[in-house]
Parts: sequence; structure tokens; C-alpha cells
Amino acid sequence: NYGYRKLTKLLRRKYHLIINKKKVYRLCKELDILRPQRQKKVSYPRKLARNRTIKSSNKLWEIDIKYGYIEGEDRFFFVLSIIDVYDRSIVEYYMGLSCTAKDLKQTLLRALFKRQQINEREKPVIRTDNGPQFISHTFEEFCKKYTLEHERIPPKTPNMNAHIESFHRIFEDDCLSRWQFETYAQAYESVAEFMVFYNERRMHSSILDLSPNEFYEKQQCENVKIKEVRV
Repeated sequence: NYGYRKLTKLLRRKYHLIINKKKVYRLCKELDILRPQRQKKVSYPRKLARNRTIKSSNKLWEIDIKYGYIEGEDRFFFVLSIIDVYDRSIVEYYMGLSCTAKDLKQTLLRALFKRQQINEREKPVIRTDNGPQFISHTFEEFCKKYTLEHERIPPKTPNMNAHIESFHRIFEDDCLSRWQFETYAQAYESVAEFMVFYNERRMHSSILDLSPNEFYEKQQCENVKIKEVRV
């Protein structure tokens, strides 16, 4: 089980041979007993978020995870949300008692299909913090497969994820803190109702006092101008 370096030391200690590691390497190679070299693990390439000016939908999506609490079952649940920073829509979300990198990639895949971005050459840039789901190899491979540009904000800079953070404050005030959930089913129903309300009925002053869905649909049929988003 030794490699050629340890074999060299063994031959010197046990048999008192005068031999160097280059000689042992050549002999091992001739005898075809060299151990295969270990593959060097490639670390996740950390691409830092940069300043951007967003002038239309499907250019930049921010993703983050919010925790909720179920009083009656004394356990937490997770809500992962994907927001389009231009039209403020929650493009897709996931809710569960755990939240893994697999849940993240499935949720993002649904979002890409929903916005018909899966076959676009220029897909939305994905911006996240440095949570374990976002820095995982599973998510890295997913981004490579679908040619997604993934950028991460530096630690302790939530202002660079301002739109999803703002949504989470609304989510906390208007949904999570209003109820004491007794069961997971009750929490799931409340979250689902809130997401429909937020996307379809809640007005935003930054998008002409329309709901996110109304503003997004309005963009599809007419030239709608709002202030460009700087992130």
C-alpha cells in the first residue's frame, strides 16, 4: 500500500539498501506497481458579487433562505426564495423541514423553466451569500451544466443582497410573525397563501404601484419604464 517514497524509506530501514526514491520510482514503474496518484480536489471558484445596473427582468436573481418556527411541533422549517431584483417577483420558492443543495438546484431549475430561461444564451446571474447550499459542489456542477453565472456576496454584506433581504422582512412581518403554527401543514398553507398574495396582489411603489406579476406581464406587452436598479 506504500507509494514509492515510503517504499524507499522501508528499503533503507529494513534492508539497509543504499537507494534513492528516483531509483525506486523507476523500478516500481517497470514492475507496474505504482499507486495511482490522488486527484487534487478543485475548490469552488469564489466569484465575488460586483456592482450591476439592472434595466429589465431576468438579469439578476437573488436567492436566500429564511427560517420559520412551528410552535406545536417545536421545530424549524426552511423557505428558500428566488427574487428577480427588477420586477420584485418571487420567481420560485421551496419550503421543507430541511434545505439541501439538491433542493436548491431543483427550485432554481423550476424557476428557469417558469421564466423560459433554460435555453437562453444569457441566463440570469445568480447572487447568493456563502451558505453551505450555495458553496456546495452539487450547486457548482449545476451552474456549470446550465451555464449559469453564480456570484457570492462577501461575508457581512447583506446590503449586496438587499432585495431578498427586504422581501424577508416583509415575509417575517406579514406571515411568519403573525401566526403561532401548530403543525407543519398549517405553516405550509400560510406560506403558500402569502406567496400568492405577494406576487399577485401586493403593490410595490418601485414598480408603479403594481404587484410583481402585474408589472412583469405589463412588460411583456408594452414598453414600461421604471428607475434602473443598482445593486
